[in-house]
Amino acid sequence: MPSQRDRMLSGALYQANDPDLVASRRKCQRLLEVFNATRADEDETRQRVLHELLGSLGEGSEILPRFLCDYGTYITIGANSFINYDAILLDCAPITIGDDVQIAPRVQLLTAAHPVDDHEARRAKWESASPITIGDNVWIGAGAIVCPGVTVGANSVIGAGSVVTRDIPANVVAVGNPCRVIHRTEYQL
Repeated sequence: MPSQRDRMLSGALYQANDPDLVASRRKCQRLLEVFNATRADEDETRQRVLHELLGSLGEGSEILPRFLCDYGTYITIGANSFINYDAILLDCAPITIGDDVQIAPRVQLLTAAHPVDDHEARRAKWESASPITIGDNVWIGAGAIVCPGVTVGANSVIGAGSVVTRDIPANVVAVGNPCRVIHRTEYQL
């Protein structure tokens, strides 16, 4: 029989109150307490904690406090990416962030979901999770929310305050609630 962690990572319904999952979240929270308590000049301490916390952190990438996540180990961040203040990354499923990504303050990447059509399952505390992928050179504006299972294609821009409920292709600007493509871009480097 698969563990609750295996169920969580496969996208099946699972129960987050499983002792193994609770222990992993507590370990994550202890590391986040250290990270979020750092002073402005403690860059080395923040980087050390992030390397212990995250699945991987690319060279030149930076996250500013206050940062929150569930497990940390299911988050991978490419090189030269920046995550600004007050980010929330609920990583009950993998969150993959590419190279050169810019994430503005108070962005939320939320992989967790709860049964919509089955109130009894919701009451019994069943939930599920779907991965989020953010392509290279994406900019996500302040306060945007990216929902479970979404992929944002490379070189795209997500407008501030957007709620991204479905995949966004590469090379577009998308805004709104729900987030919709408003135009394609032509990048020339």
